Amino acid sequence: MISEFQNLGSCPLQDVYFYAAASYEAMTNDLSVRYPRYVLDLPHTCYNSHVEQVFPMTAPNLSSESVLEALNWRYATKKFDASKKIPVDTWSALEKSLVLAPSSFGLEPWKFFVIEDVAVRAKLLEASWKQAQVVDASHLVVLAIKSGLDDADVDRSMARTATVRDVSLESLEGYSNVVKGFMKNVPDVDGWSTRQTYIALGQLMVSAALLGIDTCPIEGFMPDKYDEILGLPEMGYHAVVVCAAGYRSEDDKYAHLAKVRFPVEDMVQHI
Repeated sequence: MISEFQNLGSCPLQDVYFYAAASYEAMTNDLSVRYPRYVLDLPHTCYNSHVEQVFPMTAPNLSSESVLEALNWRYATKKFDASKKIPVDTWSALEKSLVLAPSSFGLEPWKFFVIEDVAVRAKLLEASWKQAQVVDASHLVVLAIKSGLDDADVDRSMARTATVRDVSLESLEGYSNVVKGFMKNVPDVDGWSTRQTYIALGQLMVSAALLGIDTCPIEGFMPDKYDEILGLPEMGYHAVVVCAAGYRSEDDKYAHLAKVRFPVEDMVQHI
């Protein structure tokens, strides 16, 4: 098996995904993997390794109407009610939604920093062009990438998979080599990790909306200043996007404006 993939370092990226799917099915007899050309979260198809449980395969009982209602209710909250705090159990669910976010190859090239220290948030305000959400929201999350993702990070992911799935590392060696071959082809690994992290941001915001929690994604900040204030480089991370979460203020004028979107027929094309 390993010899089949040792030369994949020169393959086009889409073919690496293809062979990864093929190798994963071959190694696990997982018939649910049918050689997709592009695969997200391949080694974590049915469960997340950090939660340590197999998820039930029963589909959630959510109506189309309730999902659309939540998404129409959601907006980028400009003014939070600083007196309202998200309940502990609700916030715990939102943290888990971050951890459950899919990532390419299931590498999870990120870490999520929940900023609770009031003094630290005041410093971050100065590095966020004084956007009040940073200090007024119940919770503030800094989504950061693991800088310079490399073979050691792949090995760490494989070790976690082996532990959770109770399989040997040797059985994952072929797949691990495929992932490492892919990573060597990525011209900007930090840019790749950043794009992965936006998947987690989207999942957090949708999960929050379904739970009646307001959010505001924030790109208007100084990443290097955030890194300095939070000491992220020393931990091997770099801030890429921020999300404030809490409850909208009754006098936030943006909460009452009609949501502006182009018609579905203009934005979705069936081919």
